[in-house]
Amino acid sequence: WRKTPLLLLNVLYDDSLASKKKVAIEDIFSGKLRAHDPEATWISSEENEWDFYIHNPAVFIFENNIYYKAQVNSPSVRLVSTGSLGVVFNGLADWLYEEEIFQSHIAHWWSPDGLRLAYATINDTLVPKMEIPMFTNALYPSGQEYRYPKAGEENPDIYLSVVSLNGPLHTVRMRKPEDPRIRKDYYITMVKWATSTKLAVNWLNRAQNNSILTLCEATTGICTKKHEDESDSWLHRQNDPPLFSRNGYRFFFTRAVPQGGRGKFFHISMSTSQPNSSTDTLQSLTSGDWDVTEILAYNEDTKLVYFLSTEDDARRRHLYSANTTGSFNRRCLSCNLSCGYVSGSFSPDANYFLLNCKGPGVPHTAVYSTKDGEYEKLLDVELNEQLNTTVNNTQMPKVEYRKISIDDYSLNMQILKPAAFIETAHYPLLLLVDSTPGGQMVTEQFLVDWTTVLVSSFNTIVMRLDGRGSGFQGTNLLHRIKKKLGEFEERDQLEALRVISQEPYIDSSRTGVYGKGYGGYLASRLLRSDENPNMFKFKINCGSAISPITDFSLYASAFSERYLGSPQASKREYEVMYSNMRWLRKVHFQHTAKFITHLINEKANYTLQIYPDEGHFLHSRESQLHLSQSLVNFFVECFRPPEILTEEKLEQDNEDDG
Repeated sequence: WRKTPLLLLNVLYDDSLASKKKVAIEDIFSGKLRAHDPEATWISSEENEWDFYIHNPAVFIFENNIYYKAQVNSPSVRLVSTGSLGVVFNGLADWLYEEEIFQSHIAHWWSPDGLRLAYATINDTLVPKMEIPMFTNALYPSGQEYRYPKAGEENPDIYLSVVSLNGPLHTVRMRKPEDPRIRKDYYITMVKWATSTKLAVNWLNRAQNNSILTLCEATTGICTKKHEDESDSWLHRQNDPPLFSRNGYRFFFTRAVPQGGRGKFFHISMSTSQPNSSTDTLQSLTSGDWDVTEILAYNEDTKLVYFLSTEDDARRRHLYSANTTGSFNRRCLSCNLSCGYVSGSFSPDANYFLLNCKGPGVPHTAVYSTKDGEYEKLLDVELNEQLNTTVNNTQMPKVEYRKISIDDYSLNMQILKPAAFIETAHYPLLLLVDSTPGGQMVTEQFLVDWTTVLVSSFNTIVMRLDGRGSGFQGTNLLHRIKKKLGEFEERDQLEALRVISQEPYIDSSRTGVYGKGYGGYLASRLLRSDENPNMFKFKINCGSAISPITDFSLYASAFSERYLGSPQASKREYEVMYSNMRWLRKVHFQHTAKFITHLINEKANYTLQIYPDEGHFLHSRESQLHLSQSLVNFFVECFRPPEILTEEKLEQDNEDDG
C-alpha cells in the first residue's frame, strides 16, 4: 500500500457521538475519485497510516477495557482491566466528557508512530445516577441508568496514561501540574500528540476560570507548563488543540488577547523552544477585533501558517495564511471566491488542501495546491449539481443581514423573507433563539430546514439575532451574561423584535418564538416577558420550547458552573433562575410533568408532543420528519389571520344554529 494523502468521508450526522461509523478511503489523485461529501477531510498519512495497514497495530474497547492487537489477525492483549460498564471508562468518554468537555466519545489517542497509546480513565463511582425510562420494545418499561453530575454534585475523576506498545507493555500516568489553581477537582479538556514521545494536555479547574497547557513526556509522565490562562468570568474554547511543527519545538495555539474596548479576541500565538533550553519564545502572529476560529496547518518549507478567521465579518469564515517570520503578513485565500463561509483541511505536508464552501450558496468542495506559497485550484471534488438544480427551481427564501445597536454593541441580525416578498403585504414573524452561550445563530452557511418551508410555503418572516452572550464578537459581549443567564439575551431579542416590528410589512399581532435546550429556556422567558415591568412590551402569540433548561441546579455541572459558578458560592443566582423558570419543562420527563401541572392550574392552552425513547436529538428519520412537520403545522395555525365576521357570515351562522 503506497503512502498517499487520503480522504475520510464522514457519515451522515447522528446525534449519538458514540455511533458506529463506516468510512471509505480513496486516492485523491487516482482519477477514479468518488467523493460525494462536502465534509470530506484529510487523513494524515504520517499520523494515521498505521491504522490502514493490515500488519500494523489496532486497539478495541470492550466493557470499558482496552485491548491491543499487534496485527489485525494477532491475538488480543488486554492493556487495562479497571473498566466497569457505566462506572469506570477507559479510552471512552462518560456522559459529561462526551457532551460538555471533549465533544466526542473518543478518549484515546495514538502517537504518530503508532508505538504508544494515550488514554483517559474516567471514574464515575461517586457521580450520582440518573434513570431514563424506556417504554418501547418490551412488555414492561425499563430504566436506563447513567451517571449524571448536576451542578455542585460529585464530578467524575479523570487521569491520563500512556502505554508503550514497543516491546514489553509499560504504562505511565501523566502527572497533573503542581499548581494550587488546579486542585483535585479538575477537567482534562484536550489531549494531542506533539511528537512520538511528547503530548500536549490542557488542564482546567472545575470553576473553569484557570487553565494550564502542558507538554508531557510520555516516558516519565512529567508535564511541563507551556502556557497559563485565567479569566474573571470563564475560559472559552478550552478544547482547541495546538498545532506542532514536525520536531515539536514550535507550536501554534489560540488564546484570548486584549484588543481594546471590545475585550479579548482569539488570536494565534507561536511558542518556540530551543533544544537544551528551558525558556520559550512567545510571539503573537495575528491581532484585531476578530477571532481566529481554527488553526489548520503549518508548512515547514514556506513557513506559512493557515487558519480560519472572522476578520471579514463575524458571520463569515475565510481561509488565511500568515508568515511566521518577519512582519507576520497575512493573506486571504478565499475572499475572492463566491463563498462567504468556508472550512478547510490540509494534507500532512500542507502542500494541498480541501476547501469546503459552506455558503451562502449550495456547498461545494475543491482541492487546491499551496506549493511555493501560492495556491492553485486542481480539481472539484463535489459540485452538488443535483442540489443546485433543485435549489434553482425552488422558491428559496431571500436572506438579508442587518446590524442593530444595543448598549454600544453592534449585533448581527438575519432576516428570511419569502421569495415573492411584497413590501405592502403583512407577514407573521418567527424569532429563532436556538443557541447556547458562545454560540452563533447568524452565519452565511447554507441551510435548509423546517423554517425554510415556513418562509417559502407559508409566507412567514424568520429572524435570528446574535445578542449578548454569543460568540465571535469579543469576550466583553460573551461574558456580559455571567451569572445572569437569560437576562441580557431576553432584552436583546426583545429589542430586535421592537426594531423589526417597525417595518411596515411585519404583522405584530402574529408573532412566535422557537428554541431548543438553552434556546428553549430563552424562548420560555420571551413568552412571559410581557409580565416583566422592566422589559419592552411585545406580545408573542405562541412559542415552541423543545427540551428547555428550566432549573440550572438540575443541569450538567460543567455547563451550569461555567456560567453561574457553584451552587454553594452562587446560591442567589441559582435561586433567581429557579424562581423565574420554576414551572417550565426540563429535559427529564419529571420536569415536563411539573410543567403540565402548572399549565393546567393556570388554565392555559398547551400542546404536548412526546417521542418515546428518543434523546435530546431525535435519532429516527421518522421522528425527525414528524417533528419538523409538527412545528410547521403549529406555527401555521398560530399565524392564521383571525376570521373577520361580516353581517352575512353572522346571518349564516345564526341560520346554521337555528
